Amino acid sequence: MRDDKEKAFSLRKKGKSYGEIKVALNVPKSTLSGWLSNKQWSKKVKGILVEKSKTYSSARMLWLSKVQKKRLLEVYLQAEQQAAKEFEEFKWFPLFIAGMCIFWGEGDKMSKHIVRIANVDPRLIKIFIRFLRKVCGIPKEKIRAYILLYPDLETKDCLNYWAKQSGLRLENFTKSVIIQGRHKTRRLSYGVCNINVSSSYLSRKMNIWLKLLATELIYKYNLRV
Repeated sequence: MRDDKEKAFSLRKKGKSYGEIKVALNVPKSTLSGWLSNKQWSKKVKGILVEKSKTYSSARMLWLSKVQKKRLLEVYLQAEQQAAKEFEEFKWFPLFIAGMCIFWGEGDKMSKHIVRIANVDPRLIKIFIRFLRKVCGIPKEKIRAYILLYPDLETKDCLNYWAKQSGLRLENFTKSVIIQGRHKTRRLSYGVCNINVSSSYLSRKMNIWLKLLATELIYKYNLRV
């Protein structure tokens, strides 16, 4: 038996991983696998290897989390800088003001990853989709929608209605959600349409635009209290 092969068995019995043995003996992992994969190791050795694997996985997850957090902060900073620059141009456009006011009143301001609104007025939905496409530059296929429905409404009819009114395709709509209303006799004819775009970058920009717009209006019209 090769001397390095014997050393590989010895190191493996001590609970060393393939990576550690590779470094110690300068032997490729493929060779180590051929030597060691068919051997029956004791429960103690297997336990050591399992714990090492868990430790490595935990350390890697922690590292990935830190990397992702750093990247997210970089994305947020870039979004803030771009939003501030664009605001000076966009604030003169009616479509921008309309879209931001819709988001201000009907949007989800808590989510950091999704831009979302919900409403029953097809005109409002249509304007917001126009805002997403023309101002925010979101392709139509990236816009998602779903409908909140009462149990007595026909899903297919409601989907066709909102697809026609919004200008979206049926493929843009995800599964509808059935809800129980408080009033049995008061029903919305076609449910509530929800429009959303999954984007941390856009979400950050929307919230920056909202703050800038609020500040602009407060100072312009002397609304300070």
